[in-house]
Amino acid sequence: MDKDRIKGALNEAKGAVKKTVGEAVGNERLEAEGHLDTVKGKAQGAVGRTKDAARDAVDGKDRV
Repeated sequence: MDKDRIKGALNEAKGAVKKTVGEAVGNERLEAEGHLDTVKGKAQGAVGRTKDAARDAVDGKDRV
């Protein structure tokens, strides 16, 4: 598993928490930061999955 997938999952979780807290306390900036962290995490996860797939293809594995 690529480190980008792990970082992506952590950023998604952090973003979800920030967004939820922002909504709960009425802080639009915190809510927006949470949304951005979530999007960043999803992008990092996609990069990690792509790297894993490329690595598996080079190694001759059929996992994706």
